[in-house]
Amino acid sequence: MKIGVFSPVFGDLSLGEMLDRIASAGLDAVEIGCGYFPGHKHCDFEKLLGSDAALREYRDEFAKRNIVISALSAHGNPLHPDKAIADESNRLWHAALDLAPKLGVDTVNAFSGCPGDQENAKYSNWVTTSWPPDMQHILNWQWAEKVIPYWKREAALAVEKGITKIAIEMHPGMVVYNNATLLRLRKEAGPAIGANYDPSHMFWQQVEITESIRELFRENALFHFHAKDTGFNDDNRRRNGVLETLPSEKISERAWNFRSVGYGHDAIVWKRIITELWRGGYRGVISIEHEDLFMSMDEGFVKAVSFLKECIIRSDSGIVFD
Repeated sequence: MKIGVFSPVFGDLSLGEMLDRIASAGLDAVEIGCGYFPGHKHCDFEKLLGSDAALREYRDEFAKRNIVISALSAHGNPLHPDKAIADESNRLWHAALDLAPKLGVDTVNAFSGCPGDQENAKYSNWVTTSWPPDMQHILNWQWAEKVIPYWKREAALAVEKGITKIAIEMHPGMVVYNNATLLRLRKEAGPAIGANYDPSHMFWQQVEITESIRELFRENALFHFHAKDTGFNDDNRRRNGVLETLPSEKISERAWNFRSVGYGHDAIVWKRIITELWRGGYRGVISIEHEDLFMSMDEGFVKAVSFLKECIIRSDSGIVFD
């Protein structure tokens, strides 16, 4: 296994400064943000796709520091009913598909997106319940008319371009938010669809992480992994549950908050998760994502690196797991 970081953590640094910071922390990899939500500060698509010399220089920046790119992350909402949002999400997604093979990267991370509830909708509509009955009508329409046609087309396009792993980050607010919805999409769109697994989203939904990971391995559907935690305000959770709509800045009033690894669940929990990944055959990157509003990005990064160095497994025992 390798430890990496998702590049928006260092959005105020140049590419070289970011890579120096990563190398000095003893990390092995970086996940490059290049989509609608994370931005593309460290990925100038026009320059890189338009100049072989610029592309060589870019690759050399990573190679000379022995840092690999674990994935390009083009998170957006390509199914948004607002055409401007959908078009920009798609533009960046397609640019990432074009660039990844030129960088020797086989994994592009994304969100599934979330449509509206009809053709003339203005906003996304995330269905979270089976009742009242109109909820099922909305959900069926979304999948049949928007989700399945889009991802069948995009998965085929990605494979044509040499991308074998479309790693969907399962996130509430998007139509793919748990194992069941991910595996539904994979069944419809093909084996190029898998997970960019972020435990923080699963903790929030009260998922047992090791069981969830085990199921995805049975389906060969876990492609990339984020290191981010969730902590709970138990008094608020007990009163109001975990369907939280308060702004993330209201950290004391919310039922849960994103935390740096180790600040929501202890090392025993994380070591069990890492062991389950190892047992399932994952030898890829554990990519740190920082969204902890209790501490600065720099402090969160430093503490996450220290924590993960104690948790990850780097060398095989030689035993073949069943």
